[in-house]
Amino acid sequence: MIDEVLRQKKQLRAEASARREKQPDAQRASEEIFRQLAALPEYACARTVMLYLDFLSEVRTRWFLPTAWSEGKHVVVPYCENGEMELFRLDHVGELAPGTIGVLEPRRELRGHAERKIDRRGPNLIVIPGLAFDRRGGRLGYGKGYYDRFLGHIRGDAARVAICFECQLVAEVPVLPHDIRMHMIVTEKAIYRIGG
Repeated sequence: MIDEVLRQKKQLRAEASARREKQPDAQRASEEIFRQLAALPEYACARTVMLYLDFLSEVRTRWFLPTAWSEGKHVVVPYCENGEMELFRLDHVGELAPGTIGVLEPRRELRGHAERKIDRRGPNLIVIPGLAFDRRGGRLGYGKGYYDRFLGHIRGDAARVAICFECQLVAEVPVLPHDIRMHMIVTEKAIYRIGG
């Protein structure tokens, strides 16, 4: 059964990635996604927001950083260290540099500053990427398990908000017991609240 789920995930990753690559006007769609996200009460109430830094064809996030700062949010970004996701409080885009595969990360010399390291239970709202999602909150990531492991240790009241293009929604994402479901999914066309 596990082998079959893994096979289905592999096939769905390829299909969803191909659809996302063909997303027309990704910047405009990303702006609409963030317009809707910024209108959520969960965002309005959040003091600390975790944003991933977009890579390749993901929903664009970097352009939104100045808006979040201007609204008084503490913005934290993830980076990987020793196979796990860690959090860094980002105060300026100049604190970023390309990592090993080109993903922007906090500059290595800044990561050691204790006041910039943020506990996993710090963010009130976590913005989550992925390749495919379903309307029950199922998420298909890239297969390394970074987000599922990370999300297993966040505060219980933190909002898990996936952002994706509408073309990334599928009828069903195959899930295993360790896969963490989203609380809501925001696309350029709609907000999908899970179980509510």
